Amino acid sequence: MPRILFLAPLALFAIVAAYLAVGLTRDARILPSALIDKPAPQFDLKALKDGDPGFSTADLKGDVILVNIFASWCVPCRAEHPLLMRLAQDKTIKIYGLNWKDRKKDAIAWLNELGDPYDLIGHDLSGRAGIEWGVYGVPETYLIDRDGRIRYKKVGPMVEETLTNEILPLIQELTQ
Repeated sequence: MPRILFLAPLALFAIVAAYLAVGLTRDARILPSALIDKPAPQFDLKALKDGDPGFSTADLKGDVILVNIFASWCVPCRAEHPLLMRLAQDKTIKIYGLNWKDRKKDAIAWLNELGDPYDLIGHDLSGRAGIEWGVYGVPETYLIDRDGRIRYKKVGPMVEETLTNEILPLIQELTQ
């Protein structure tokens, strides 16, 4: 009986060590999303700019769309912005923006300074729509198929490598 009691902590240690070892092999930059291959969440936002149309779930059907969640106070958003501008200029895909937890005047000034790549922009001051989308922080980018289903999620700033190797091939696949 004493030997079994001696081996129990050792067995428990081995289980915990194995669990941690498996965790260390995973890429920490990849955050899972329960929304992949599911319909985009229900939301209805007013437009960021007065006089423009708002942005809602209904806008996500019929075309392949890139949804970018951004804020003027977000430094990584500024870093990825030139890639979004290039996509918009090339007319590669429709880009919709969700301005998250940001003051309208700050977001509009930011877009006036850097350019506006968005076909639609919803303003989510309270962050409620972001919660529905499962937002960890900004920027986040989602690729939505023609049926309004989330097919891809990128947490953090989009970089050239991600755009070229992941997003553009998936856009091509979804638009065929």
